[in-house]
Amino acid sequence: MVDGTRQRIDKWLWHARVVRTRSAAAALAAAGRVRVNGARIDAASRPVKVGDVVTVALDSRVRVLTVTGFAERRGSATDAQVLFRDETPAEPDESSPPAASRDRGAGRPTKRDRRTLDRLRGEEE
Repeated sequence: MVDGTRQRIDKWLWHARVVRTRSAAAALAAAGRVRVNGARIDAASRPVKVGDVVTVALDSRVRVLTVTGFAERRGSATDAQVLFRDETPAEPDESSPPAASRDRGAGRPTKRDRRTLDRLRGEEE
């Protein structure tokens, strides 16, 4: 149903090249791994319109996409980029160590270390 204002979510995900097949898009929607404007959907027939925010939980990441258009048929990757605006938050830089990391082999934290960590987390007694 492409009337210029709405399209089924499974077709839109397929046209936008978020997934490889339309059946995979329908399976994502049926599994509840797709949200439209924050509401979890459970049917592939749910229509989306321009301006809707679609959140898709893929294998190891979550993509946040804003619908900007529709297509009659699935085109190239450059054609698909016109259909959405990617608003996925940037992943943290992996080169920096985690905030509360300890050297390997340093052993258990001492009571002093634990109190310092508690103060950092705001869990003082």
